[in-house]
Amino acid sequence: MKLLRVGPVGSETPVVMDVDGNTLDASGLTADFDGSFFAGGGLASLASSAGLLPAIDIAGLRIGAPVARPGAVLCIGMNYVAHAAESGSAPPTVPILFYKSPNTVIGPDDEVLIPRGSAKTDWEVELGVVIGRTARYLPSREAALECVAGYVLSNDVSERAFQLEVSGGQWSKGKSCETFNPLGPYLVTADEVGDPQALRMQSFVNAEPRQDSSTADMIFDVAEIIYQLSQYLVLDPGDLINTGTPQGVALSGRFPFLSAGDVMELSIERLGRQRQVLGQA
Repeated sequence: MKLLRVGPVGSETPVVMDVDGNTLDASGLTADFDGSFFAGGGLASLASSAGLLPAIDIAGLRIGAPVARPGAVLCIGMNYVAHAAESGSAPPTVPILFYKSPNTVIGPDDEVLIPRGSAKTDWEVELGVVIGRTARYLPSREAALECVAGYVLSNDVSERAFQLEVSGGQWSKGKSCETFNPLGPYLVTADEVGDPQALRMQSFVNAEPRQDSSTADMIFDVAEIIYQLSQYLVLDPGDLINTGTPQGVALSGRFPFLSAGDVMELSIERLGRQRQVLGQA
């Protein structure tokens, strides 16, 4: 299944897209796709009731983030060997964790705002993982994958000066600016995605290619990330994990940073596409 949320900001309707591309109104089953929905077995209820849901025409409607504001947005840094190299860092031996503010999450095609005083706003196509059940001191990698509700296309927008030059030693200042996490267009359930380590991922700026890689190049795969994080913190249903970005960002020095009016386009195989126009805060 694919889960979407459509409509104005703050008033989105939960929608299910079936394997044939039909869009179905899920508001009779749940008020929203949020932590309570996942914790309460919402995916199983949708799967058993999908054939009874009424059709809904979403043509022309805004697509929101497929998950209502997550309780936490956890991010893994330097998780692709080539990206670590272009950033001037050695590949990490353990997952690097930082946080984004949950209020950075916006729809996949919403406007992204360049922060005031920014000269180094950057793009990052990433595989997002949405947690479907509580993950605490998990015993194995296999148990970790059982906690995945689904996968989503995520843009971990970053301001590199805020992140590295005036950070005080922690990256979140350059990651948590408003609008800095476009998400979607939909959440694809784990059973429909299959192997999360075999997905092509791409990004473009003003129709020019930037990133072109695969989740196969992750240093720490999805199972390992969730397993290791669960040894240090509790992952709740509805939480979002951004799993890192491959090479091809502006931080490499090979491309200019973003300016107002630029257009970012991103895609991940099986997870759809998103497009954002850059505005000025």
